[in-house]
Amino acid sequence: MLSGGESAADDAETMAGCAEWTGRMRERGVLLDAMGLHPPDTAATIRVRADEVLMTDGPFAETKEQMGGLVLIECADRDEALRLAASHPWSRLGMIEVRQLLG
Repeated sequence: MLSGGESAADDAETMAGCAEWTGRMRERGVLLDAMGLHPPDTAATIRVRADEVLMTDGPFAETKEQMGGLVLIECADRDEALRLAASHPWSRLGMIEVRQLLG
């Protein structure tokens, strides 16, 4: 669900737009994978310190911004990746972080 006063209709419209964007990326042949995440309150954070496993329930960071999903696309260069990210419906509501994979 969206936060910040968006209605259920806005939420449904945004999710439909995201599905359409994903379909377009699949048709272009650049989509490698896409997946949503469960809400942050279902997360667990694991740290190992001095051979002791420390687990904390919930998200790691105290923040209003939350990662909602992951989309992996293959682009010719950073500029193309930035253009495609800017065309994603979520960029109008939240933010999209663009990173290159290591390797």
